[in-house]
Amino acid sequence: MIEGPYFVLVVLGAVWCGVSSGVFIAFSTFVMRGLGALPAAQGITAMNAINVAALTPPFMVVFLGAAVLCAVIAVVTFVLWPDAGTIELLLGCALYLAGSFGVTVLANVPRNAALAGLSGAEESEGSTAQWRTYLVEWVRWNHVRAATGAAASLLFVLALT
Repeated sequence: MIEGPYFVLVVLGAVWCGVSSGVFIAFSTFVMRGLGALPAAQGITAMNAINVAALTPPFMVVFLGAAVLCAVIAVVTFVLWPDAGTIELLLGCALYLAGSFGVTVLANVPRNAALAGLSGAEESEGSTAQWRTYLVEWVRWNHVRAATGAAASLLFVLALT
């Protein structure tokens, strides 16, 4: 049974992963759709502004906080190796670290960096095509981040029950 400070740690992990997943779900379901409805030049400018604004403490606390909690939970789980919930905890940690954090680093951030190189000041066929490709690819990877964050949160809850 998971109890004491370990219980609190797992509850925090479930909440943090769930909140992070919620942010990703919001982006996939309406923010990116709204940006996609804009002319390419405006969408590029808006997304570049969002990408800069995302690098502020409130979002970073949620996103990196969940990754840190998952790393700590994984280490504590290996050290304590509880009678129940071990598989769920380790799988949840792996899902968040690989599927949310890893996908961000390997898929979404490089796309954001490439988009930052596009000027939203003028619309051309090339920038429009790049914007449309960016939207499809970025949202696809964002779905992965949302799903793995939600699955990690669910697995933490299952480990506690």
